[in-house]
Amino acid sequence: MGTGRLASINVSDGGVPKVPVGAAGITPSGVEGDRQRDLRYHGGEDRAVSLYSLERIDALAREGHLIGVGTCGENLTVSGLEWAAVGPGVELLVGAARLRITSYAAPCRTIEGSFVGGQVGRISQTIHPGWSRVYARVVAGGVVRVGDGVEVVDPATAEVR
Repeated sequence: MGTGRLASINVSDGGVPKVPVGAAGITPSGVEGDRQRDLRYHGGEDRAVSLYSLERIDALAREGHLIGVGTCGENLTVSGLEWAAVGPGVELLVGAARLRITSYAAPCRTIEGSFVGGQVGRISQTIHPGWSRVYARVVAGGVVRVGDGVEVVDPATAEVR
């Protein structure tokens, strides 16, 4: 699946866009400095951190969408991974933190402005497999910094693949 890097860390006081910061602590509650407005759909242990691919963002922008880093509400923007293979059960080492992907993030109205005609379904896992954002649980917290490595971990052995 490869080794990637942390391209951006994004936070907000609720809503989008999330704005970049150089470093942040990651705890079981999520990324420090970030808040979710509607905890029915965002946040909690199984949705503590949201991630998205820089390559997917760039491809969507080339399609004409008004998407950019943080406009879809992702906390961590990563590059260099085979994004279609990043799904539930995959574990990632992101700097000092370890995350377990728990689910695909369903797109919602909040991010309509990032898509031509408000077509948020463009990043729906059901409609366009491999193009969705993902949610993760924090297995081990720590401080992450832009530029940190992102590596896939075998959950059975805790070894980097």
